[in-house]
Amino acid sequence: MLDSFLMRAALAGLGVALVTAPLGCFVVWRRMAYFGHATAHASVLGVALGLALSISVVWGALAVALVMGGLVAWLGRRGHSSDAAIGVISHAALAFGLVAVALTPGLRGDLTAWLFGDILAVTRGDLAVIWGSAAAVVALLAWRWRRLLTATLGDDLARAAGIDPRREELVLVLALAVVVAVALKVVGALLISALLVIPAAAARPLARTPEAMAAVAAAIGVTSALGGLWVAFLLDTPAGPSIVCLSSVIFAVTSFVPRR
Repeated sequence: MLDSFLMRAALAGLGVALVTAPLGCFVVWRRMAYFGHATAHASVLGVALGLALSISVVWGALAVALVMGGLVAWLGRRGHSSDAAIGVISHAALAFGLVAVALTPGLRGDLTAWLFGDILAVTRGDLAVIWGSAAAVVALLAWRWRRLLTATLGDDLARAAGIDPRREELVLVLALAVVVAVALKVVGALLISALLVIPAAAARPLARTPEAMAAVAAAIGVTSALGGLWVAFLLDTPAGPSIVCLSSVIFAVTSFVPRR
């Protein structure tokens, strides 16, 4: 069954959609969309380093994303605003990544697939990494769900409940770094944040509880992934952008639904 490239692409899109749904809900609730976008941009440096050093691009992107999260937290303690710290680090990482690509012969063609995604070229090894990472992130979020929700409601409430809000924020940063790293192959660095934000935003008017919102977001993400692949097959369009386009259409439709 896995010999079909379309089947491998569908399984890859399904795995990414299932893990970005609950994480995307926290991104929406905490207004971290800019951080997700910045992490995706910073992953370009990880891609360049991975290709230049002949190591796994996933490990390179994961390392850069984790370093970025640590630097944002450190700059925040130094008195810089979160928006300023994220903007400086993400654009600096993107610029250094593009310079590294220019200085390394033969990388420009390879980088295109990582910027815009190449889901149809997913291998069995990629599927193992995607589904293994997705299972780990979902398990982490399920384990910390109540603590993360409490910290999302407010720092003071979290401290009153004996929860360290900074620790829960680091959990989200770690999960976000892993998801960005494994989703590079599916939609590319430029569209990862769309998979995090759009399904969760589309699910918000349709749910009454946080758990229901995560479930609806997962359904929207799966529909977008499989439907986007079908549209790409019929119209001969890029698969990654087609997935994001379909999720955007679903968001436009749900925007007319009164919030529950």
